[in-house]
Amino acid sequence: MTAVPAIIPAFAFTIEAEAHRDIAAREALLDRAMGPGRRRKSSEKIRRGRLPAEGLAFVARGEDGRVVGTVRLWDVDAGGARALLLGPLAVDASLKSAGIGSALMRHAIAEAARLGHGAILLVGDAPYYARFGFSAQMTDRLAMPGPYEKHRFLALELKAGALDGAQGVIRAAGRKIEAAKVAVAA
Repeated sequence: MTAVPAIIPAFAFTIEAEAHRDIAAREALLDRAMGPGRRRKSSEKIRRGRLPAEGLAFVARGEDGRVVGTVRLWDVDAGGARALLLGPLAVDASLKSAGIGSALMRHAIAEAARLGHGAILLVGDAPYYARFGFSAQMTDRLAMPGPYEKHRFLALELKAGALDGAQGVIRAAGRKIEAAKVAVAA
């Protein structure tokens, strides 16, 4: 019997700026993809009470309008250097091999660079993120608050030298949720 390659139809999707209407779908997707422990992760502690960096929250949407992927970047102080913390990146489990995660990563990195940011940090699977230029080499003097696996703490400089001299524990920076509510009310 001869093996016949499976033909997987292409899944059409678009990447768009995250909108207020996407919140419930994004949260449900993250719960399914990351499991019940997602809110206890060190990265989540940094994000708590903050808004994503301006212009750096995206969703992948299927042709039917359904949110099938998400990625956000957050302003952080990386031991004296301004940087972004990427995450979470999540894709609907039924579409894991459709290229959505890679497309979201490329889009997020390009937008961060276009907006003038110098570096992106994340905690994730080194072999997956290496294809986008991330490595643990630039995080050797940096640390996440709380427990994390050091070999999974990765960085990508968008501007050469952006993390030079950075050392210490990553801290939240950027817009607080409460400040945003007050600004909208004014």
